[in-house]
Amino acid sequence: MLTVAQERQRYWQQSSWLESSKTLRSSLLQTPDSSGEAQAFAEDSTNDVTSTPPAGVSYVSTPVMEEDEVVDGDFYLLAKSYFDCREYRRAAHVLQDQTGKKATFLRCYALYLAGEKRKEEEMIELEGPLGKSDAVNREVASLERELSILRKNGIIDPFGLYLYGLVLIEKGNQNLARTVLMESVNSYPWNWSAWSELQSLCTTIEILNSLTLSNHWMKEFFLASAYQELRMHNESLTKYEHLQNTFSFSNYIRAQIAKAQYCLREFEQVEVIFEELLRNDPYRVEDVDMYSNVLYAKECFSALSYLAHRVFMTDKYRPESCCIIGNYYSLKGQHEKSVLYFRRALKLNKNYLSAWTLMGHEYVEMKNTPAAIDAYRRAVDINPRDYRAWYGLGQAYEMMGMPFYALHYFKKSVFLQSNDSRLWIAMAQCYETDQLHMLEEAIKCYRRAASCNDREAIALHQLAKLHAELGRSEEAALYYKKDLERMEAEEREGPNMVEALLFLAQHCREQKRFEEAEVYCTRLLDYTGPEKETAKSMLRGMRTAESSFPLMDIEHFHP
Repeated sequence: MLTVAQERQRYWQQSSWLESSKTLRSSLLQTPDSSGEAQAFAEDSTNDVTSTPPAGVSYVSTPVMEEDEVVDGDFYLLAKSYFDCREYRRAAHVLQDQTGKKATFLRCYALYLAGEKRKEEEMIELEGPLGKSDAVNREVASLERELSILRKNGIIDPFGLYLYGLVLIEKGNQNLARTVLMESVNSYPWNWSAWSELQSLCTTIEILNSLTLSNHWMKEFFLASAYQELRMHNESLTKYEHLQNTFSFSNYIRAQIAKAQYCLREFEQVEVIFEELLRNDPYRVEDVDMYSNVLYAKECFSALSYLAHRVFMTDKYRPESCCIIGNYYSLKGQHEKSVLYFRRALKLNKNYLSAWTLMGHEYVEMKNTPAAIDAYRRAVDINPRDYRAWYGLGQAYEMMGMPFYALHYFKKSVFLQSNDSRLWIAMAQCYETDQLHMLEEAIKCYRRAASCNDREAIALHQLAKLHAELGRSEEAALYYKKDLERMEAEEREGPNMVEALLFLAQHCREQKRFEEAEVYCTRLLDYTGPEKETAKSMLRGMRTAESSFPLMDIEHFHP
């Protein structure tokens, strides 16, 4: 006969597993209303805990955890209460004599978090000038010994394997950590934390392809996220769009699609997705800082102001909220206030990558290069694959007149994000400096920029100028003509158009193509300045040189 405590524990165990499965499914769906599709999916999930959504392929069913020993008793419940109150050592102490799998995991995880807590405290106490310290988690060594024995004896559950993977990562044993985390996700695919840690170990596509994973639908989410981290944005976008066919109401998937399109610089689509997301989920703060970056790039003052006010009223003590408000002040040109909010974001989460990078940008605007370099280096320490931080370092060193250092960092940023024209242009401008003056290398970079959807159209103009400087008039004329066609299509005017018209007029005159030269000279007569007088002089010269050239009355064009 079971005691009251045992009955309560049995009920808690059964209900918690069922509730967790419902919660996960609902979080993936994140349906904004009680639509028929969402209700049908929820009903199917309730009837069969092991069911998986159909997606056109043969998936393995989601395993259900076997019930642990009959009961861990009140000790487990007490330890769980201490754990929830973040009294990790008290929780571990309560479970020191318990041998069940759940109790073992909770005890070990509590010790791990206690070690992490102490490590954080030591990092603050011993922090060096660049935010680095030698603090380590002192519980890792003993946990590694215990968990390795449990794995060897086959008495460890998927959550224990996940914790063992964390410990191995902390110890720097990445190969074994990958193996252990693979075992964890194959045994219980619904632990996204395990997938996330496994993803952090897949630093190349070769490592990712070498993984042996069960054909579960959670694997598709993992691959989509991993592709995104590896800068394979088109592949990631394809995966998420495929998943959206099944999870059609998932706000998470919509946000990830927006993230992939943001990395592909498809800002219009990103704006549309976030407008829809905020209509469905008006109090959402997660990922909305990315939306603020789009509004910042498009210089949408009113929209960014409204968004900043919205997140401030929703939850002003979120790192995302602080970054959005920082972007708003940056767009207004109030860089000191912007830095203040980015610093506030970092007080809330010192590993918040965007805040470090954006704060570096603000320091660059304020001409405070040492502070900018420090901020960018912190960002690189957190994520060495952040191309924006490497690009920022290049900019900072270029401002300091150190093009060799700048070039080194620009190359790193281009390696990580080879389809961004801004990075190629920055590297080309570095090659153009008087200290380097490597014009051929600059031309190669500008060509790459022109092939990467150069929105600012800097590359074509610079290619024309460099070829003209090197005496390659045919190549220069080709690029000036392309640049002129682009400006005409976009209905732009300005000094670049005058420069292109003048060069093409002179080039055509030298090639004895007087009719084309006349067209360009005639267009120059519409402008004021020395170019107009040059065009008049060229027209007179061509009339003299070519007697058969039709006369033209140019005297009515008053200077």
